[in-house]
Amino acid sequence: MDKIEQLKKIIETSNDIVFFGGAGVSTESNIPDFRSASGLFNQNKYKYSAEEVLSSTFFNLHKTEFYDFYIKEMLHPNAKPNKAHIALTKLEQIGKLKAIITQNIDGLHQEANSHQVIELHGSVKRNYCIFCNHFYTEDELVQYKGICPKCHHYIKPDVVLYGEMLNQKNIEKALNYISHCDTLIVGGTSLSVYPAASFIQFFKGKNLVLINQEQTPYDKYATLVIHDKIGEILSKVTS
Repeated sequence: MDKIEQLKKIIETSNDIVFFGGAGVSTESNIPDFRSASGLFNQNKYKYSAEEVLSSTFFNLHKTEFYDFYIKEMLHPNAKPNKAHIALTKLEQIGKLKAIITQNIDGLHQEANSHQVIELHGSVKRNYCIFCNHFYTEDELVQYKGICPKCHHYIKPDVVLYGEMLNQKNIEKALNYISHCDTLIVGGTSLSVYPAASFIQFFKGKNLVLINQEQTPYDKYATLVIHDKIGEILSKVTS
């Protein structure tokens, strides 16, 4: 039995699937990742490194430079859901997939019409004034260049910056789904970013499936490992 057929069989015999995804899900929508050779962390076109700019300390001290970088590099308004997003929506619609846990901040799972999505690192689609707490869309953040037109304080994206803690309720929800599912599909992530990568240790079910173009530290523990693009694989098993 080849790996596609094996994955189909796992999905067919599972009643409670959870998907845990990373940057590799979004790269197929032409959103750059962070850590690959061509990723954002390895670019040198700014005075500061990407990791430095995307920190809470930098946001607090250098808001103008933060927004210049954030708007140019972190927002991708033309990105659309790809094969992976669409396949996961299909699995949710037939009742197999119970939750998506994502490290991505692009909102593409919701745009693909998935409903139970836990965004560990927040979303570029939500932005709030740090003073009056007024909500702004992604387009409005760009339009106002990070300045609240109501009170003239700064608008902060609802994303987890370096130096900030993950939302505790989201962590609890994610761990609850992972610890109770019978199949955990992990896709598009190297499982190297903590604490999110440690969540996989809470899985107690039958099938651990890892789909990633590169090896991960957890490959040896998996029921099935596929080194390929997540969208290509999931589209084949849901078509």
